[in-house]
Amino acid sequence: MPTVVLHSAVVDTLGLRITGGALEPGRVLTLESISAEFGVSRTVAREAMRMLEGLGLVRSGRRVGLVVLGIESWQVLDPRVIAWRLQGAGRVDQLRSLTEMRHAVEPLAAAGAARHAPAAVRARLGEIAARMRALGEAGEGDHAEFLGLDVEMHELLLRHSGNELFGALTDVVAAVLSGRTALGLMPASPVPGALEQHEAVARAVAGGDPDAARRAMEAIVGEVQEALHRLP
Repeated sequence: MPTVVLHSAVVDTLGLRITGGALEPGRVLTLESISAEFGVSRTVAREAMRMLEGLGLVRSGRRVGLVVLGIESWQVLDPRVIAWRLQGAGRVDQLRSLTEMRHAVEPLAAAGAARHAPAAVRARLGEIAARMRALGEAGEGDHAEFLGLDVEMHELLLRHSGNELFGALTDVVAAVLSGRTALGLMPASPVPGALEQHEAVARAVAGGDPDAARRAMEAIVGEVQEALHRLP
């Protein structure tokens, strides 16, 4: 098996354990124990731990080993950390936190796109919203295509908001949208109001109306927040 596959498997398993609480802060790991458990070389184990250290999940220390760190040290916006947390017992709380962040950022990004997006992007947003409408009204349509279009729309708005910091969050938002779907936390069919608001965002951006774009995006993310608050 290729080395990159081996250390990816180790990273994913340990990442899930740390973010899920099975490996608590302060727990000490060693390259020897990792090598033995996963049947990999020390080189593979070392590379895996370097990746986890880069994500803030562990800290290496001379004569100490590898110490598991708490959430305050994690790179919580890294898509890998998000994906691990969404697979853990606290996935709903993670989605709630990320949705609150989206509520703070995405309405402003939509307003920015209404000011700054080039003509080709404005046109594409209209195409996306129309296709999402068609898929939503089809009922049992192509859920993978719908998700892909939803992700593309939000990414375009962030990237063309005129704010490079918003643009840097595209992978985060994609991870949230994909994670909500993968965990079965999306409705079986798109909420009609959500389809209307995606169309409203596209119209507002096309028409250069920042206020309308902001309000429509607030409604989209607000619907998600309400759905999450209804969960136990």
